[in-house]
Amino acid sequence: MSDKVIIIKAKSRIQLIDWREIWEYRELFWIFTWRDIKVRYKQTILGASWALLQPLLSMFIFTVFFGNFAKIPSDALPYPLFVLIGLVFWGFFSGTLSAASGSLIANESIVKKVYFPREILPLSTIGTNLVDFSVSFIMLLVVAIYFNFLPNPLALLIIPLGLIIGALGAGGMGFFLSAFNIKYRDVRYALPFFIQIMIFLTPVIYPSSIMRPSFRYLIALNPMAGVIEAVRVVFSGGTAINWTILAISGGAAILFFIVGLYYFKSTEKFFADLV
Repeated sequence: MSDKVIIIKAKSRIQLIDWREIWEYRELFWIFTWRDIKVRYKQTILGASWALLQPLLSMFIFTVFFGNFAKIPSDALPYPLFVLIGLVFWGFFSGTLSAASGSLIANESIVKKVYFPREILPLSTIGTNLVDFSVSFIMLLVVAIYFNFLPNPLALLIIPLGLIIGALGAGGMGFFLSAFNIKYRDVRYALPFFIQIMIFLTPVIYPSSIMRPSFRYLIALNPMAGVIEAVRVVFSGGTAINWTILAISGGAAILFFIVGLYYFKSTEKFFADLV
């Protein structure tokens, strides 16, 4: 007989997430991620091409209406490339937020029957959407080459940092909304509208340079605002990144992650009863 003894005890309130336990269940994390990737493109005609078509079609529509008709400035970049940068990074953020918010409901049968760190479900959606981002980013590089623009070496720092900020912001909001969605199912109906509103509060189709300085700092509370602006700078070949705006966006993302995770952990004990 094994002498191994398993002791189950409540976690400290100070410890929001047990990274050691998450690491022990890392295989489950990859299983959820790979399963979601397969389910997303199962029985689709175009498969992973949707990760290319969605931002490309949106780029075309925004270019026609906002770039040509509305004459919205695009700083030092051609407007199609300008808006595509915003769409690729916004797509990663919004896709993660949407999937994370419904992750507990989508896996209710598992939540009811088997113990595992529930944080894995929202977190696994980051990995799923990272795959889509990788495909879209390759397309972005192709479009940038077409317009004779390539990111400068500073991109090696800014792009991974932007993904981390986006993952923290979307993950934190996803933690909160997934737990809230357990009790109030209105989230699934309100979230698409909320995401549509947020894209216009993010400098995706316009540069933040057209805003008053005080309003730019307010918009920077959106985690993706500073990220998209910084990525555009490195794609234009410049180095004049507004580090203050990027720091505000990063700080907001960390705050969202902590608050969302705290709410998630404080309501976790009721998941199996309410789901």
